[in-house]
Amino acid sequence: MQAYCVKCREKKEIADAQEVEMKGKGGKTRRAMKGRCPNCGTVMFRILSA
Repeated sequence: MQAYCVKCREKKEIADAQEVEMKGKGGKTRRAMKGRCPNCGTVMFRILSA
């Protein structure tokens, strides 16, 4: 899955990706993917659809 790296300023494939749940509006939870940039190691985050 691809996400935007803020440090590199381009879309890249997420390394070590894992699905996490985060708080959303109204007490609901939202799904997201969290991992690292393969080049610089910065944490990358992408919110998934419901």
